[in-house]
Amino acid sequence: MIARSLCQAGAVRGDILHNAYGYGMFTGGLGLHYGGELLGVAVLPMSGGNTKRQIMMAQDFGSTLLSCTPSYALRLAEVAEEMEIDIASLPLRSGIFGAEPWTEEMRTEIEQRLGLKAYNIYGLSEVIGPGVSNECEYQNGSHINDDHFIPEVIDPDTGEVLPDGQEGELVFTCITKECLPLIRYRTSDICSITHEVCECGRTTPRMSLVTGRTDDMLIIRGINVFPSQIEAVLLGFEEVEPHYLIEVDREGTLDRLSVQVEISPRFFTDRVGGLEDLRKRIGDELESVLGLSLEVTLMEPKSIARSEGKAKRVIDNRELN
Repeated sequence: MIARSLCQAGAVRGDILHNAYGYGMFTGGLGLHYGGELLGVAVLPMSGGNTKRQIMMAQDFGSTLLSCTPSYALRLAEVAEEMEIDIASLPLRSGIFGAEPWTEEMRTEIEQRLGLKAYNIYGLSEVIGPGVSNECEYQNGSHINDDHFIPEVIDPDTGEVLPDGQEGELVFTCITKECLPLIRYRTSDICSITHEVCECGRTTPRMSLVTGRTDDMLIIRGINVFPSQIEAVLLGFEEVEPHYLIEVDREGTLDRLSVQVEISPRFFTDRVGGLEDLRKRIGDELESVLGLSLEVTLMEPKSIARSEGKAKRVIDNRELN
């Protein structure tokens, strides 16, 4: 199934896959590795970390495919810029990204900065690892391998099966899995599915990008908030970088939501008025989308810790009380 996913992302025999998913006990690294080998793709087993070395290896070997988390793809682009290397000039043409929720705005950012086409891949360790679904060249939903899985989307509270196009919790029944059968397994991932025939001609059901999880949804003063909603707003501002941190605190009985976001070096200035105007515009847009007020703090470039795996975007201090 992973070889099938790679094919949908344009991989062919003879390609060079730069695999920056973690190896170890994480299914992503080994899954993409063996899937690439089955397809006849040469695999660079880079795993995560040592980003400067990763960029040099991609240059030396002429990598044509990249697999990693979306947040680490942006980290690669950032470090390449620091090294004064035009990463978009490399032979990279396709990226297979997953393992964390991401948005269309982040896809656009990745494609522009790395000069490749960004495909979503979806999987979970309990089911099979990566390769449960993958986007095709039209990037309009990930094709679910329904010869192995029966997908449903349900209301996470009632368990009611929802119609096509309506967001809810993704559920899988595994029909070929051995040793550990799973019947109507609740993934906690929030998305929608459609059974419409894709432009590519495939008739398999397609799932949207995962917008969050039932267990990372924040309830702030009675309002449901997903980190992906905040990310979509922030990436709409060219003045800020795609690096942010969401923090939730409780003052007495009232929850307080705050967001730290980095200013792009191109727009960083010591003009207090300009920064205050930007902070207010971001705050107003977030309040409009989320339906609640929050505190926005603008951070200097490169002041927020970077991730080399799954990005940690939320600090919920209420859990410590």
